[in-house]
Amino acid sequence: MLRLGMVGLGKMGLSHHAIVNAHPGVKVVAACDQTAYLTDVLTKYTGLKCYDDYDKLLAGESLDAVIIATPSKLHASMVEKALSRGLHVFCEKPFVLDVADGERLAALAESKGLVNQVGYHYRFVGAFQEAAKIVKSGALGRIHHVRAEAYGPVVLRPKGGTWRSAKSEGGGALYDYACHALDLVNFIVGAPTSVGGVVLNSIHSRDVEDEVYCTLNYSDGATGQLSVNWSDESFRKMSTKISVWGTNGRIAADRQECQIYLRTPHEALPDAKQGWTVRYTTDLTQEVWFYLRGEEYSAQIDYFVKAIESKRTDNVNSFRSALEADRVVSMILAEAGGAARPAPAPAAASKGFWSRRFG
Repeated sequence: MLRLGMVGLGKMGLSHHAIVNAHPGVKVVAACDQTAYLTDVLTKYTGLKCYDDYDKLLAGESLDAVIIATPSKLHASMVEKALSRGLHVFCEKPFVLDVADGERLAALAESKGLVNQVGYHYRFVGAFQEAAKIVKSGALGRIHHVRAEAYGPVVLRPKGGTWRSAKSEGGGALYDYACHALDLVNFIVGAPTSVGGVVLNSIHSRDVEDEVYCTLNYSDGATGQLSVNWSDESFRKMSTKISVWGTNGRIAADRQECQIYLRTPHEALPDAKQGWTVRYTTDLTQEVWFYLRGEEYSAQIDYFVKAIESKRTDNVNSFRSALEADRVVSMILAEAGGAARPAPAPAAASKGFWSRRFG
């Protein structure tokens, strides 16, 4: 039985705890969070042993692994402490805020032979896995363009007060939304070598960007587009889509399906005819023992547990692979000068327009 510690009990931390607590091969030994009323309730009603200090958790418990679901700026130090104690680590995305930290931690995990994984759950969605297989098969021919999109209703009015609204904490649409889309680009077609035309726009936020747009460039001449907006209320929840164009066709994949268009049939896809073929996530997804928010969340935890049991360290979502997304984020920030354009003042602009037009 794998002895595991939960670090961070926010939205994702509680989701991870519910999933891993139901896993037949795991015993959640203890958790850590500084929110006293939350840990008090969990201890009172579930019997979960809780700490308010990460170092005390590590020193006080005999663990095999930890799941770290804390604000992004804490990831590097917490991951390092866990690895130094010989613990396997599952860390929420984004992996780190500094590429140099990521390089050091990936090397440390590899040198110790420890399982390491980052929570890019979209890699466990059937339609995105299918898209990656199709691109790898060569059925689309030479890939010449990719487009990654992510939209959702996260910030719909001026507000503050959480780590996601603070640049120093690793908040903003770039780290919170765009990193998912970038990781899918890396997973399906490979990481770009440079970026250009970066736009980081603040719509409602004061300290971080709400929109991210840029061009992705590849060494073989292929190009890409990134389009992210977490202030789009036309979406009920986060919606992520990847489209890939090749000389023999294209694919478009989202959470629900993978649409395939072939100019001519290809032996690598015997079931795909000329023209359009649609493969649905429901047909591509394996059942999980516990459902919460989506099969992919349970699937990634099960993958982590089984990797530890089988001592497999070449994970699909390793620190090393997650670091590639961090590199692209770093390139985007460098190209943009590290700052988001401030939000406009619509009320003042509107008043000026009307006074000039009709005053």
